[in-house]
Amino acid sequence: MKIALVILHADPARGGAERYTAELLLALRGREHEVSLLASTLPGGNVPSSDVLLPSPGATRAGRYARFLNSLDRHLDHIRYDIVHAMLPVRRCDVYHPHAGIAAESVESGHLKHAGKVERAVSRFANRMNLRRQRFAAVERELLQSPNPPTVLCLSDYVKGTVRKHYDLPETKLATLFNAVDLGRFDPTSRSDARDEIRRRFSIGGDRVVGLMIAQDFARKGLREAIVALAAIPDARMMLLVVGKQDPTPYRKLAADRGVLDRVIFNGPTTDPYAFYQAADFFVLPTRHDPCSLVVLESLAMGVPVISSVFNGACEIMRDGTHGYVLPDPPDTNALAHHMAQMLDAGRRRAMSEACLQLRPALSYENHVDRLLDIYRSARRHG
Repeated sequence: MKIALVILHADPARGGAERYTAELLLALRGREHEVSLLASTLPGGNVPSSDVLLPSPGATRAGRYARFLNSLDRHLDHIRYDIVHAMLPVRRCDVYHPHAGIAAESVESGHLKHAGKVERAVSRFANRMNLRRQRFAAVERELLQSPNPPTVLCLSDYVKGTVRKHYDLPETKLATLFNAVDLGRFDPTSRSDARDEIRRRFSIGGDRVVGLMIAQDFARKGLREAIVALAAIPDARMMLLVVGKQDPTPYRKLAADRGVLDRVIFNGPTTDPYAFYQAADFFVLPTRHDPCSLVVLESLAMGVPVISSVFNGACEIMRDGTHGYVLPDPPDTNALAHHMAQMLDAGRRRAMSEACLQLRPALSYENHVDRLLDIYRSARRHG
């Protein structure tokens, strides 16, 4: 097939959607499909001639987005593709793949990702004033309410539910496709020394039980709740290891105020999450909203039991009590503390780890690409 992958920026260091697009590009080309990357910025180095730079000058993000849409339309007027797969709202495509969830839901309910009333009020006002976010929602609405809408590729059934909430689309236009894991990169047997390396770096004793959180938005992903829950567990063996680039100062203060600063380690960002998965005994992410958390899927593939929430689409592959625990109410720190304390049981962790490893085939990238190509074929039939 001749396929166009559309994204605003093609730098995989920018985030999950960008990294996914870069990996998908290579995978599809590896299967001998003719794939073009259409973006306003392209990665440096040797850019293939099939990739297309779509100029989008402008003084504001909303203005650059509008010019990006115009450039894309002009390109699609002249070049025919079998499938146009867009990672953001555009005016025309065959597959719409909103990695962060649909824009309409972000505008309407994005403020609910915050815990406090003040934060929610500020976020709600910011949503209304954010011209690019409003423009995203308007373009998405025009796209999905058109006479021939694209197939919406949902990262989980959780996301699919929000699509149904905002748009009356036939089921043939809805598809669920989980994120995938590079099983070669996240093979728990490949670097057996990684666990000891991390634990030595932070002087973590062999008897300590480490809960790991990897996150870029500490507030939404539930770091406060994890620290409060940790403080409710009197067993000093329980620790929390936090990986992420956000400023940890307010969370360090919270840990100090709760008397557990010596049990919380703030690492900062990393380019090697593998070693941290190896060092962890379980993964904790009591998130308020996550379409399909890749770090949760990577944890499961590494045999690391997970505590997350029903507002994380990645948990749909889990069985509560078998692969970890799925919280019905992320702010409920008592429930979170209870499940974290259960992870002190080595036998329980071992059984859960073995169950997690059984999920690896379902998480494979090959399985993901096979399913995506089936969705492409279906989109062509129903387009």
